[in-house]
Amino acid sequence: MSDECVKVAVRVRPFNSREKARSAQLIINMKGTTTYITDPSAPKDDPKEFNFDYSYWSHDGFKEEGNGMLVPTESKYADQSTVFKDLGQGVLDNAWSGYNSTLFAYGQTGSGKSFSMVGYGVNRGIVPIFCDELFVGINKQKDSGSKTEFEVSFSMLEIYNEAVRDLLNPNSAKGSKGLRVREHPKKGFYVDQLKSVPVQSYAEIEDRMEEGTRNRTVAATQMNATSSRAHTIVGITFTQKSINDAGQEMAKTAICNLVDLAGSERADSTGATGQRLKEGIGINQSLSSLGNCIAALADQAGGKKTKVPFRDSVLTKLLKNALGGNSKTVMIAALSPADINFDETLSTLRYADRAKQIKTQAVVNEDPTEKLIRELKEENQRLLDAIKKGGVVTIGAGGASEEDMKNMSEAEKAAMRKEMEEEMEARVKDTEREMEEMKRTWEEKLKQAQEAGGGGGKSTKEARKTMPHFYNLNIDTQLSGMIAHLVGPGTYKIGNNKADTTPDIELNGLSIQKEHAIVTNDGGKVFIEKACAEAKLLVNGDSVMSKQELDHNDRVMFGSNHLYVFYHPDLYKANPKNYTQIITYEMAQGEIAAQSGFDMSAKHSNDELLLQEDLVEMIPALEEANAISEELDKKVKFEIVVMSAKARGLASGRTEVCVKMRNLENSLEYIWPRDRFIRRKYLMQEMYQNFAEGADWQLPDEQDPFTEDADTEVQIGVVNCYLQSLAYLIESREQLEITDYRNKEVGLLSVEIVPCDKSGREFTDADDIFVEDPKELIGTPINFVVKVNSATGIPNKYTDIYCKYNMFLDTEPSKTGVIKGTSNPEFKHRKFYNYDVTTSQLVDYMNNGVLMIQIWGKQKMVQASKKVKLQNTKQINLAEVVAKGNNQNQDSGKTVDIDKVRLTFQLTVAKKRQERLDAKVAQFKKMLEVAERHNKARIETTVIKQVMMAPNMKVAEKAIARIPKDSGAGDMGPHANGNQKSGVCNIM
Repeated sequence: MSDECVKVAVRVRPFNSREKARSAQLIINMKGTTTYITDPSAPKDDPKEFNFDYSYWSHDGFKEEGNGMLVPTESKYADQSTVFKDLGQGVLDNAWSGYNSTLFAYGQTGSGKSFSMVGYGVNRGIVPIFCDELFVGINKQKDSGSKTEFEVSFSMLEIYNEAVRDLLNPNSAKGSKGLRVREHPKKGFYVDQLKSVPVQSYAEIEDRMEEGTRNRTVAATQMNATSSRAHTIVGITFTQKSINDAGQEMAKTAICNLVDLAGSERADSTGATGQRLKEGIGINQSLSSLGNCIAALADQAGGKKTKVPFRDSVLTKLLKNALGGNSKTVMIAALSPADINFDETLSTLRYADRAKQIKTQAVVNEDPTEKLIRELKEENQRLLDAIKKGGVVTIGAGGASEEDMKNMSEAEKAAMRKEMEEEMEARVKDTEREMEEMKRTWEEKLKQAQEAGGGGGKSTKEARKTMPHFYNLNIDTQLSGMIAHLVGPGTYKIGNNKADTTPDIELNGLSIQKEHAIVTNDGGKVFIEKACAEAKLLVNGDSVMSKQELDHNDRVMFGSNHLYVFYHPDLYKANPKNYTQIITYEMAQGEIAAQSGFDMSAKHSNDELLLQEDLVEMIPALEEANAISEELDKKVKFEIVVMSAKARGLASGRTEVCVKMRNLENSLEYIWPRDRFIRRKYLMQEMYQNFAEGADWQLPDEQDPFTEDADTEVQIGVVNCYLQSLAYLIESREQLEITDYRNKEVGLLSVEIVPCDKSGREFTDADDIFVEDPKELIGTPINFVVKVNSATGIPNKYTDIYCKYNMFLDTEPSKTGVIKGTSNPEFKHRKFYNYDVTTSQLVDYMNNGVLMIQIWGKQKMVQASKKVKLQNTKQINLAEVVAKGNNQNQDSGKTVDIDKVRLTFQLTVAKKRQERLDAKVAQFKKMLEVAERHNKARIETTVIKQVMMAPNMKVAEKAIARIPKDSGAGDMGPHANGNQKSGVCNIM
């Protein structure tokens, strides 16, 4: 046994359609085994470089054949076969040698992990090629006359939100906790009662993989769980049984784990700042724990003594052997090539760089069968003896130390003892089950698997070619098309599992009624209609109001998240040119968004494309959250709010999709940014899952994703205070509209920005410090005060009101005092600003920038009426829809024109400049009048300059007073002497 480093490869994919539409820039380059990444914010800096065992360039240099196969056109392109030869072949060779192997893919969602692991269409990935090649090797051995017996078993599990689900036995783990993960002293961690199915061909494995993916899709659709947040582990157990020279039966067993990890994107750090306990919950605890384990193992490899926290998550428990034990391990990190994913891609590269330092110790798992059975018997007897004596056998490294035991109370010790006893009893059952399995012949195992059924799907596949049917759409392309409901001649009732009679097509999950829809196939024409008034049913984004005929490629939404495409082979064959549109999840959700009133027309700017993508993601998420609120009667409603940067109180930035959370009982409203809503939604899903499965689902308020603390501060509105007047040293004293997120006026704010001297004395018109051009300020000191005096007309529902703003490069906001108990708060706020040197950046900020003043406060709780208290969430929502229809013509407040506000400030500056210009003209007229009155033929250039540049009338008058005294200015009379000596110019 020798130490061996984890083998690490990275692979970069092509640009996807969204990145192409945004004209994304390529940030990845590869030379040999080295990968380079360029920071798009500093393109002139040297790129960061990372060295790996393999760097695969799959970004370009290929073409697509007629059958969909991607083939290289340039030598640098790494296709699926190249990746398998370098990585998968090693895993296969290890399996034949009796070594445990693990191959796991890491990277953000959409980076190409699944393409490398599973592949798409004819471009098979590592997992299917590995399984296929394994049986090719077995058949070769059998054909050559080998007497070795070969046994292959297949398992497939998913880890979602720290719960393990058996994808080959979806009913085995009812409840959110899933299957138990236990520890064996020799094997390490394993999943208790995980179904392992014997298979005898690649076709059977392919069938089982499809079964697992189909079960995964059904569960994900019912719970609307995002598949990108789940880890999938395919387990292949390969046993070779042969007789050695001593006549003993030897068993060489290799366990191969092929792991597709969840998306590694990080939550927006700013979005998580200061959030309550429920938002501090690690949405993806497994990946963060995996990162901690890899970091600790890398430190260990460097000679540092540190504990590896394998027990912190289900994933790291199951990958313990892969990362630090008996396994040969390969990691493939998938990279996004686009500049917009720079942070996530750099994080992935650093993750992979640490992983390559990890060392494992793989051994050949070969023992006599008799020895294995004997060891199991001995282990079982040891456990039984301990249980009889009332003792506890420490299992693995999980037992408490003596020091821990000393610090435990008697109740804690009793609880721990009970837990360990339960664990021991479960272990006894496991070992008994394992002994029974080892005694059974391979033929018996195969026969049992065949009798149990599973797999299947072949008949449905064939029928789909000729029969009308619905197939599912999923945000994860790997899960699209995995569910199909055939529609032969006749009538089909669609409903949930609570219907009085079992529906022909059963759909479960949010907003699916007992009797939801009726589909009729009448002579090849297929019609759909609602089965009850409450059913939510959309066709191509439009609500179904009456019975209507379905066309090929129609998109049908049942409830909140069952999205299907109707496929009619006969209609397609009759006129294929009518059906050239490619149907995708994004396209179907986009048309739903368009029917909801959002602009989803073709856009060209990056910001507009990003906004549309966010809407496609958020609208179904919002539907789901509202459906859960109704199911759980949480009396909360969510609404999409599209907010500009200025509406959010920011001077610049792109328009973003936010969510308004409204409590239907007390009328409190909160605007959540997208990331906060997404985090809360995952917790809502978990709550609903517990409710649906009959588990304890109620949570205290501090953990309930539907609640918000009544004392939470909210942004009442913002004020746009343009600074252009300050750039000309003109005071600004304004009553400015406070606008809310809808751009409606919710009050007025009295704001003053006044230039002053270094002591803080405010300049007046008499000081006349106006400058003609803001650039004149560069290099000089500037002082001014910002005064937030008062607000009027703020809605009475707010209290504890204050303002805050960031001037120029301030990192911390300036705040007024908090004023309670009034809708017309007097802030009396004054802040002095001093800049010793005015930079061109500051001049540009003043001339073109805007000071965003945010008005914040707390909401007063309104007691719900008796009528509302007696209604459930669905009834309140329905009543609001009716009331809205009756009041649709009512004005909901004055809309503020932001451009008009900006123009008002510009007009103030223009007016002051015109006044200044008029004053200059008057000064020149007076200068000429004085010269003419004193019969002067010329005026000194110095006098003209002083009058021109005079900051006020007093300075100009002083310069003009010099004209009569200038004896060298000549005489305009008939006897004027032309030999004047003063430096003058004639402007007459």
